[in-house]
Amino acid sequence: MTAEAEVLGELRRLRARLPQLTGALAASADGLVLAHDTVDGAAESVAALTAAALGVGRRLTESTGQGGFRELLVRGEDGYVATYAAGGSAVLTLLAEPRINVGRLHLEARRSSIRIGELVDGALNL
Repeated sequence: MTAEAEVLGELRRLRARLPQLTGALAASADGLVLAHDTVDGAAESVAALTAAALGVGRRLTESTGQGGFRELLVRGEDGYVATYAAGGSAVLTLLAEPRINVGRLHLEARRSSIRIGELVDGALNL
């Protein structure tokens, strides 16, 4: 099984654990889609926007002395967009309904981001 297939499997398992997720995406830190489990065709644009937000998030955490980037949560009127560092070269971005339990979102996403980071970083070190 390829790393891409394993990452996609992790995204699908995450969505099964959190039914309020409306989309899940793993991308490189520079905005390239690695795998996605979304209902619409916006994966590429979400990955590119995630890369831009990641850049701002990294600068913000570093310039304020908060250390390296870990996660970013944006709440809109119709739900959440959450981005998590996934190893040294990838990010996990999730779209969620407004009724999601944010604590559970963080718990499950942090676990998945570690696994995705291991898969992506391992594939890059081959």
